[in-house]
Amino acid sequence: MATVGIVMGSDSDMPVMAKAADVLNELGISYEIKIISAHREPDVFFEYARTAEEKGFKVIIAGAGMAAHLPGMCAAIFPMPVIGIPMHTTSLGGRDSLYSIVQMPTGIPVATVAINGGANAGILAAKILATSDQELLTRLKEYSRSLKESVEKKDARLQEVGYQKYMEK
Repeated sequence: MATVGIVMGSDSDMPVMAKAADVLNELGISYEIKIISAHREPDVFFEYARTAEEKGFKVIIAGAGMAAHLPGMCAAIFPMPVIGIPMHTTSLGGRDSLYSIVQMPTGIPVATVAINGGANAGILAAKILATSDQELLTRLKEYSRSLKESVEKKDARLQEVGYQKYMEK
């Protein structure tokens, strides 16, 4: 049974949403990923949001661009946390998506990550789930240690070869 629902309105969002799925995979968290347009197939969307809790979802990650209704509508129907990912848009650079997602009415909160912030959405979903899962919390701590080690290795290489050679990669 999936514990996280990942939903996007268009397959053009897949590269960003895949980053959330990658993090969930790395942390051993089950998920379901779907493409559902709230505007083009509202009946399918409402069924998805209405049945998400009974499917076992504890968190929904919803990506959306432009008018960005998907995260807010999920939050209006699904009683547990929703994380919105605003998508970069060609017309307004994603600011339209960001503003739409963060400006939810009182009572319909959507946690929002950076524009195209798929990886952070996955991490935030994991942190929410880890509040009641000690094993997951342990895996998250290890994940954070691996990020620290990655930065330390990069700095060690920079110190060894200097910035000009480092830039060549």
